Amino acid sequence: MKYDIHTLKNGLRIVLAPRDGAETASVFVMSGTGSRYETKEENGLAHFLEHMFFKGTKKRPSARAISEELDGIGSVYNAFTSKERTAYYAKVSSQYLDTALDVITDIYLNSTLPAKEITKERGAIIQEIDMYEDMPMRTIDNVFDALIFGQEHPLGRTILGPKENIRTFSRANFAAYLKRHYVPANTVVAVAGGFSSRKVLANIKRKFGGLKAGTTSEYIAFASMQEGPRVAIKEKKTDQTQVMLGVPAYPYLHKDEYALAVLAAILGSGMSSRLFLEVREKRGLAYSVHAWAEKYPDTGYFVAQAGVEHGKLQKTIETILAEFKKIKRVPVSVTELTKAKAHLKGTMTLALESSDAVAENAASSLINLGKVRGLEEVLTGIDAVTASDVTRVACDLFKSEKLNLAIIGPHEDREKLLGLLKL
Repeated sequence: MKYDIHTLKNGLRIVLAPRDGAETASVFVMSGTGSRYETKEENGLAHFLEHMFFKGTKKRPSARAISEELDGIGSVYNAFTSKERTAYYAKVSSQYLDTALDVITDIYLNSTLPAKEITKERGAIIQEIDMYEDMPMRTIDNVFDALIFGQEHPLGRTILGPKENIRTFSRANFAAYLKRHYVPANTVVAVAGGFSSRKVLANIKRKFGGLKAGTTSEYIAFASMQEGPRVAIKEKKTDQTQVMLGVPAYPYLHKDEYALAVLAAILGSGMSSRLFLEVREKRGLAYSVHAWAEKYPDTGYFVAQAGVEHGKLQKTIETILAEFKKIKRVPVSVTELTKAKAHLKGTMTLALESSDAVAENAASSLINLGKVRGLEEVLTGIDAVTASDVTRVACDLFKSEKLNLAIIGPHEDREKLLGLLKL
């Protein structure tokens, strides 16, 4: 895959990934901001603002006008807010790319943020918060993040924010946040699929070239100071206990990031992973169990997640910990290492088949890494991982004093659970 990267005088970055013969094209406009860049009082503002961008521009004065135009060309479109990125995107048949680009850039550059829509959207966001509260599988990560990062650090707060904040945000709050974070140097426009690079580049330059340059905001760095195992329980009447068990890990561009990815694949990626076989297939403790590594520019974590019967929580924790211990002490076989690496390479290759995935990956890479990391670079990094690398990383990360256990369910005995956390 070839990526053409251009930087305008105001600092805005453009990345184009044309593909001959592609029937679709996607545009992403991404800002390097999210809940991590909020103060405690602002928590939830970035996500609320994302909603407001779809409420109207001068050219398209209502949410209906925006949605009808995109629906009218059969577009798949949406937006998302994460802890460090906010993006607006549309995927279309290649013949409609000009329309998709016009709409997405219009809402990004020209949203009017009407006050009456802010008032109405409060209710929708509060309902969104309530919806996820009824889905413990989707909110257990909030409990885990607050535990591993601390509730006073932005990474430990939720993306949606607390309801009390949502009820108080004003148009002035949105305008101030926009001015501070939605600046060209903090913005990437990515287009992938079937299109003319020359035409699209000229179009983007016309739309964004006149923006005034600005400075990007700094985030509050995080360094883990954990000295003992920790447990957080969100007591809730549920039909199933949700559990996340993990440790601090590595940031982006760490020398062992590929070894950590292979470790995560061995333990919890796919139906032949160790945790799936031990927790589900052998013991029937859970329907869903998996593990992964989460990364940020300055920190990260490795975590396993499962949903289990209330009475089987202790056995599940013990089984997961047993797998952590085993991979530290017993070298991974050549067969298992080869399978894990092939699994990783295969899933990553498949994930980049579509134009929207290519555009999102390119934009995210530029924001997170300062460059576009091509698939070949990633596959080469995975290939270089050895069994001894996996053992070394496991020994580095899996320590009793670094364990974090987050639970949602009808449980109260924190001390008993804390006593289980030994490696």
